[in-house]
Amino acid sequence: MRTSDFDYTLPRELIAQTPIEPRDHSRLMVLSRPDGSIGHHRFFEIADFLSPGDVLVLNNSRVMPARLYGHRVGSGGKVEILLLRRLDDGIWEALVKPGRLGKGDKIEIDSLLAELLERGEAGIRVIRFSDETLLERMGKVPLPPYIHASLNRPERYQTVYAQKVGSVAAPTAGLHFTPQLLQALQEKGILLIFVTLHVGLDSFRPVQADDPRHHPIHKEYCELSPEAAERLNQAKMEGQRIICVGTTTVRVVEEAFNKGFPLKSFEGWASLFILPGYHFHMADALITNFHLPRSTLLMLVSAFASKELLDRAYEEAMKLRYRFYSFGDCMLIL
Repeated sequence: MRTSDFDYTLPRELIAQTPIEPRDHSRLMVLSRPDGSIGHHRFFEIADFLSPGDVLVLNNSRVMPARLYGHRVGSGGKVEILLLRRLDDGIWEALVKPGRLGKGDKIEIDSLLAELLERGEAGIRVIRFSDETLLERMGKVPLPPYIHASLNRPERYQTVYAQKVGSVAAPTAGLHFTPQLLQALQEKGILLIFVTLHVGLDSFRPVQADDPRHHPIHKEYCELSPEAAERLNQAKMEGQRIICVGTTTVRVVEEAFNKGFPLKSFEGWASLFILPGYHFHMADALITNFHLPRSTLLMLVSAFASKELLDRAYEEAMKLRYRFYSFGDCMLIL
């Protein structure tokens, strides 16, 4: 297995720059693993492929205002900070531009002072902020680097059920749901279960190692409540389908299974790196967007769908001018 196996060339015009309105009118590609067929629909038709008793697992993480702009103390040079994860009171891992800044450098962000404590691997810095309570007010919701259009409504980069602040990027498979569609699914007898995984660095950083098995996966914080664990156990034991909305929820339920079955509630760091050859224990179907080449997310979906089927799906999506990445279209893998 090589990282280059997960590479592909995407015409730039297929990278979605703005979201579809309304949310549930994005296109939906339906992949059938049993027979290898590929169908084309709209997302609001997803209920046609779900059955009463199905369990839909959604990630209720909310994107935090993680991008900060300031000036270097002394030189006055512009500095951009992208918060990644909180380590302690006022102390965060972050990406910093320009990258030459190092230990001891200080940054002014209006009335907030930041000091670089450590230079870590892969460009990560450890920063201490003078007043952590100001971060949410001063920060801006970060859009991925491949989106160049401005977003008039930042809430459009949040799922309609986002609650727990902590992600640096949206769990994008969930962006297609509207409150009305979620209500219609519940009325059909489909159960909604919410878990939390705060999306981190690996969602937008490509794998650099030639062999993906040598890639150091970036840990992401997740939570599985006692109620969610109990209901997932019941679904699995009763033969109900568990349909994961996004690769993030796959990581939560599979991480939980690897700690032991029946599932138990937990809070902590998810470090599971899913590559082709992985045997899925909890996820029976997957709703997911189209992912960046050489990404850990594309590798996970290749493991779930089979690489041959996914390669055909991506080729067909490009031929039919599907929209890719965060604000793009979606697929359902059955």
